Amino acid sequence: MTIKVGDKLPSVELRTPGEKGPQTLSTEELFSGRRVALFAVPGAFTPGCSQTHMPGFVVNADRIFEKGIDQIACLATNDAFVMNAWQREQNAEQILMLSDGNGDFIRQLGLELDATAMGMGIRSRRFALIANDGVVEWLGVDAKGVNQSSAETLLGQL
Repeated sequence: MTIKVGDKLPSVELRTPGEKGPQTLSTEELFSGRRVALFAVPGAFTPGCSQTHMPGFVVNADRIFEKGIDQIACLATNDAFVMNAWQREQNAEQILMLSDGNGDFIRQLGLELDATAMGMGIRSRRFALIANDGVVEWLGVDAKGVNQSSAETLLGQL
């Protein structure tokens, strides 16, 4: 079942790049008492993610923060090392990079994408959400392209 507006986000441990390597970050720690804009991509360094999705959030980060968001986070099923390299390549220092390497979080959200036919395993569907204290306020999921989960669409919800 796919998560929906009004649902509480599941409790999962994710990884994030740190100065001394990957660090564990629980979703409770990330979302508790904060308003977070989270967007998820099928894969770091993939064309749509690198050319459209991430750049939209980098360019619009200040506007998103001005609208009352405490944290912008990007989630992928890549490992934290890949997320760190992609963050540097995208000049996305203001965005918290999250690794859901085993897909635990996306499976609990019901937003997994089976990309095994393309040799990519289980990935995340492309989506964005706004969560307030861990409760989903808004959710945009793309069937194709980057429309429902773009930074511009998310800004329109704030």
